[in-house]
Amino acid sequence: MDILAIQKMVERDGIIFLTYGGFLSQTLISSMTEALEQEAQRNEISMGVSNNIFTVFIELSQNMMNYSKSKDENCRKIMPEGLIVVSREGDEIYFVESQNIISIDDKNKIEPIIEEVVSLDKESLKKRYRELRKSGQKSHTKGGGIGFYEIAKRCDNIEFNISKINNDKYYFHVKTTINNKKKED
Repeated sequence: MDILAIQKMVERDGIIFLTYGGFLSQTLISSMTEALEQEAQRNEISMGVSNNIFTVFIELSQNMMNYSKSKDENCRKIMPEGLIVVSREGDEIYFVESQNIISIDDKNKIEPIIEEVVSLDKESLKKRYRELRKSGQKSHTKGGGIGFYEIAKRCDNIEFNISKINNDKYYFHVKTTINNKKKED
């Protein structure tokens, strides 16, 4: 482990509230959310912004828990692990990033959904989200469901990258930006 690389990242990107890489469980996600809540209180982050951070964090963590795979091409089972970072730049911009390994099947399910999410403006996103909630489509299913729409509703920007590891496995990286700055009318 290169602790100096982490220190350089902190110096470059600002304060890191939480960094975790490894095995994920619902209990661990809950504990990390509590730690984030304490950090939000200590840093006097508004309730709206902190709720957005928590929601994005939980959705990305659950995504990793449900889809992460081993790098091994022959291993098809879920390996609930990944990397998640919650950080801040100045007093106005917060980032929640995750990275995990997914299979080609998961890539083929997730990529079209997240491409749609990224392409929608805020109004279209709200409309599409309501449509999906009403129809029950993509809700509570394992397959890149409504969670990406929820993430996009809660953040100001969402970026993703899917890069090939081997014939069957890919790194899936998501970076969200949550702006604390008051929007001018």
